[in-house]
Amino acid sequence: MKEYLEFKKARCKDCYKCLRECPVKAIEVKNHQAQIIKERCILCGRCTVVCPQNAKIVHSEKEEVDNLLLGSGNVVASVAPSFISSFRLQSFAQMESVLLKLGFAFAEETAVGANAVTKEYAKCIATGQYPNFITSACPALCRLIQEYHPHALKYLAPVDSPMIAHAKILRQRFPDCKVVFIGPCIAKKREAKESGLISGVLTFEDLRRLMVERGLTFPLPDAGPQEEGEKFSCTGITGTAPANRSKSYPIRRGIIHSFEARPEGYDYVAVDGPLNCVNTLEHIDRVTGVFFEMNMCENACVSGPCSLVGDGEGVRATVDVKRYVRQECASLPPEQAGDRDYTVDITATYPKIESRSLVPTPEQIEEILHKTGKFRPEDELNCGSCGYPTCREKAWAVFNGYADIDICLPYMRERAESMSYEIIHNSPEGIVVLDSDMNVVDINAKARELLGITAANVKGMPAIDFFNPTEFLIAQNSGRQYVRKKIYVSETKRHVELSISNLKGNRALFGILKDITDEVHYSEKLGKMRMETLATTDDVIKKQMRVAQEIASLLGETTAETKVALLKLKKTLMQEEEEREKSEDRT
Repeated sequence: MKEYLEFKKARCKDCYKCLRECPVKAIEVKNHQAQIIKERCILCGRCTVVCPQNAKIVHSEKEEVDNLLLGSGNVVASVAPSFISSFRLQSFAQMESVLLKLGFAFAEETAVGANAVTKEYAKCIATGQYPNFITSACPALCRLIQEYHPHALKYLAPVDSPMIAHAKILRQRFPDCKVVFIGPCIAKKREAKESGLISGVLTFEDLRRLMVERGLTFPLPDAGPQEEGEKFSCTGITGTAPANRSKSYPIRRGIIHSFEARPEGYDYVAVDGPLNCVNTLEHIDRVTGVFFEMNMCENACVSGPCSLVGDGEGVRATVDVKRYVRQECASLPPEQAGDRDYTVDITATYPKIESRSLVPTPEQIEEILHKTGKFRPEDELNCGSCGYPTCREKAWAVFNGYADIDICLPYMRERAESMSYEIIHNSPEGIVVLDSDMNVVDINAKARELLGITAANVKGMPAIDFFNPTEFLIAQNSGRQYVRKKIYVSETKRHVELSISNLKGNRALFGILKDITDEVHYSEKLGKMRMETLATTDDVIKKQMRVAQEIASLLGETTAETKVALLKLKKTLMQEEEEREKSEDRT
């Protein structure tokens, strides 16, 4: 499948909003990146509208169309009637003037094809073969039915879209021409390619960029088209064309209003928006005698994914088109029988499109569910945070390779919390987490033991109610890691080493308490032994001196040497004790 739509990887932020909004789940999430599943995508463009990061790329055909215009062939433009709302114009003459300057030989509204489609709809309805009738003007809607709701194909009008109908009419009038469609729709790109009748598609965004590159602007409403840009005349068109009510196609109920007289026997209902269309198709067999005007875009084509209509401007755009049609109907003669006759065949067939997705067995679904901790029906939250409406649909996506198993947010959060809990509460060291207001966020059993905390629930409580948080305040003010090598806890008669880290991203302080009581006691015991050794040494020296005096005559110089050695030993032991005391004072 040709690339029509894709994502900018650098801007995709793991939010799954496009997947939640996609009516056919044609988006896969792999390695935390969303990607279009080409064979499932109906090109409704919903993902381009809802993406908060504007991470979607609609592939442009501007360069190809530009090359056509610079070539020697005659290129004609079929312009969707919604141009009036996207460009805020008052007449087609303004659009025509710019298109002729760009190099188009002829330009006309796609509404000419829409007019033929409306007449064909009336002929189909007159056969009495349709208990319900679904319009076929929206290619994304037709694709939705063909691939995902084939039971509704029996209701789908076997008629070309206005774009295809108009292309056939243009090619009949100008046999050697190349047709370029200009509109707000992405799905038209694939429809045009598959038809073989249309040489290129420009979105309204493309047209605006092309105008900027060429330095063109729209003339004032009364300027009219500039004839010098034409390459050949519009042969076969004489006199003033009648008013065309089918110019209302791009708005909600626009197709319904395009009938001069609505065929009897039907209730006329307009359905727009992907969710409404899907829900309607799922239950369409429950009703009869309904004419469904269906559009995948909310507010219909005026709010197409490549329109220039901003968020919340659907009503304004609808009013623009209504006023445009009303103005034409007031200024031009009404259409008479036989006017705007078309002799081309605009009937169409819409075959069922077989899905390429695999269908897992119930056992395979259960196996995938078990991997995310879902063993009972009540474990299936169906929260939709992953983008799929139910846990089982997400399991289906995992089975088909459309999603990673770990995009289940409740499961991942529970697993992360569980791992965090196990690490904190099974740590051999005491752990205390305080927030920036010195309230207890978490504390493990070892820390409770070291600090002598017996209260059942201390989370959320001020730390000062249970221990002195002075060191935590020092660490918070310093903004860096803080280490206190020895603190005495009088409540428990324990000695602890405290290390505090600033968790700046969470505005929290993470403290680790190491029990060094045994080390302190050993150090104290070692010091006592040293003092006892010094005392013993001193006694030995004194005794030795007395003995030395008594046998001085016998020992001579040996006595003096012994004294020197013993004094050196005493001095060494005293220096070691002084250094130990200084080290403890520094800590």
